[in-house]
Parts: sequence; structure tokens; C-alpha cells
Amino acid sequence: MTKALSGIRVLDLSRVLAGPWCTQMLGDLGAEIIKIELPGKGDDTRGWGPPWHGEGEERLSAYYLSANRNKKSVAIDISQPEGQALVRELAMKCDVLVENFKVGGLDKYGLDYLSLKALNPRLVYCSVTGFGHSGPRAQQPGYDLMVQGMSGLMSVTGDPATEPQKVGVALVDVMTGLHACIAVLAALNQRHATGRGQWIDMALLDVAMSTLANIGLNQRVTGTAPRRMGNTHPSVVPYQVFETADGHMIIAVGNDGQFAHFVRELGLAALADDPLYKTNSGRVENRATLIPQLAIAMKARTTRAWEEALAAVNVPAGPINDIGQAFEDPQAVARGLATMAGHRPAVASPLRLSDSMPDAGTAPPLLGENTESVLRDLLGHGDAEIAGLKARGVV
Repeated sequence: MTKALSGIRVLDLSRVLAGPWCTQMLGDLGAEIIKIELPGKGDDTRGWGPPWHGEGEERLSAYYLSANRNKKSVAIDISQPEGQALVRELAMKCDVLVENFKVGGLDKYGLDYLSLKALNPRLVYCSVTGFGHSGPRAQQPGYDLMVQGMSGLMSVTGDPATEPQKVGVALVDVMTGLHACIAVLAALNQRHATGRGQWIDMALLDVAMSTLANIGLNQRVTGTAPRRMGNTHPSVVPYQVFETADGHMIIAVGNDGQFAHFVRELGLAALADDPLYKTNSGRVENRATLIPQLAIAMKARTTRAWEEALAAVNVPAGPINDIGQAFEDPQAVARGLATMAGHRPAVASPLRLSDSMPDAGTAPPLLGENTESVLRDLLGHGDAEIAGLKARGVV
């Protein structure tokens, strides 16, 4: 089956998470991804374990597996002039290049956007950095945890009685990968009209602050910095964790009709008509008196019993699963979310295209697994030449 991005070739000079997440998505959609890695070392995440999958030379970290399926690994030392020349050859045959070197880091190798644009004007070149290529922090390295703190995300995450908390996943990196993928697709589409590629300046800080969503706009509208509210919502009530007879669960009441159904099921029907609580704005203003009443009633049944009862009256509610339980949930099973990329475990792409369904495809490659085939089949280098490059430590 032809995939949505079949025929698109991507040169991936990125490592760790944000850049590789972008290129993995492009690969899932059918693009050919050629991942350039340093011989003998490779992507930093190859060593970020345990946990590991496989044994001996086949051993790969779970971290590396999470962001590198559907790729080819070509080991090239770009610090050597011959290595730089190989990458330039590849760039001339690619539609997209994704890199996450520090600002100016590729200039000395002649692998920056302007240098490669001169060779391939159709190239879409995406640079991923912590803070972008302008501004006083442009030269500073930036990592997910740093940016979670600097963007304000940690200031609104966690219990108000404890220290600020990071999100449990490197979410800024993942969101940056998503935004980079969107930008690449937009640039490819524009290329149809202009015939030209373009440069994309993608910064973790920009992404983190733009995805603060309603919380960011709360500050913009009021001039007051939002505060941590734990598992409650600043603008919707009740939308939080409640204790049940045997654990905890989420109640996510999104409108006044759902609230009426919810409190009737709790045996507190009068609250639906109480002027203090009948509208969401009233519930937000009076949450201090409302929530204790709801909390007492929620302890009367088990989580499962509440799930069934509230589902019957269309009130959004659900358990708090660990990751294993999440993969075992019947809905996750039905959607095939726990899948395989070749012989390696993977998590399915959430992109569901009826005519070109993405799949986990090929397993994340071993370091340099595709070096010879790419140099021979794509660039036309002979076996003797490739052997010489190996002997000189270029590949």
C-alpha cells in the first residue's frame, strides 16, 4: 500500500527525542528516513538504559526504541571532510533534513542551511534547538526539564503544598517533535507551489509556551500568574480526582447537563438546581463548599461501580491506570496500541488514515546497519571505496 509520504526522503541528523520523534512520525507516514550517527557511539539514547531489549550486539535501550522505528542507520563521522562530503551527497538526494545541533554547530562542517540550500534549493531544513536561533538565550543548550521549568509548565504542575513538578514524560520534547513534523509537512506542501524548500527554526521554549493553552491565556487575560492546583481544574468543576471505596478515579464534568446527571447518580440531585452550583461559573466560584459534598458521596462505591453507573448516564469518568493497565484496557487492545516494529516492541501511531494507514513497520536499526546499502545503492559508491572509507574511520 502506498503511504501518505511515499517518495519523500528525510536526512535525520538529530538525536535523543524531539528531532527523532519528528522523523519517526514522518517514517510512520511512509517517508524514507536516513539517520546519520557517529560511528562507534550513535544516538545518545542507545546507551540510555536499562531497560534494554535484546542481547549482546542486538541490545537496544527502550528509550532508543521509542523514537527510531522506520529508519535506516548510516554511521558517518561528520567531523572528517570525507564524512561531510557524504552528508552533502545525501542532502542533494533528500527532500527534508532535520537536525538538533546547537546554534551554528553545523556551520563549520558546511552542513548549515545556506550551504545545503545552494546545493539543493528544494531542501526543507528543520533546526530544533532549546531556544531558537535568535534572542539572548540562543547559544544556550536547552533540555526538556529546563524548558518545563522556564516556560512556566512546572509552576502549574503538582500539588500546591509541594514543590513544582515536571510532567512524567519528556512532553516538551515530544510536543516539539510534533510541531516540527507539522512544520515540515507545511513546507513540503508550499514547495509544490514555489519549487523551493525553506528553513524551519523550531525551539523547545516556543513550543512549551504556545502549548500552555488556556493556562497561558489565563495569565495574558488577567495579568496574574496561574498557580498549581494539583489534580483540579482552574476553570471547570468538578474536573478532578476523587477517592472511591477502593481507590481513586477521575471525574471530568464538562457541562451543566453532565453535572445534573452526576449529582443525581450520587444521590445529591438538589445540587443541580442550587443557584450556587447549577452553572459551571458558580461551581468554580463555590468549589470550596461543593467538592466536600461530592467527595463524601464518592466514597460510597468502588471505582468500577462508579465507572459503570456514570457511563450509563454519559458522565465522563475513568480509572487512574498504571502503564501496564493502560495497555491492557479493552479500548487500547481494540485499537492495537501495543504493537511490534519488526521484532521489537512498539506503541502504535495514533495517526489513522483510511487510505494510507501508518504502521510500526521496521524495527529501530542497529548502529550503522544500513551504511553500506545506502552508500552503494543511493549514492553509487563501489565496494572498494566503501572499504576505504571504513578503513579511514569515516564510516
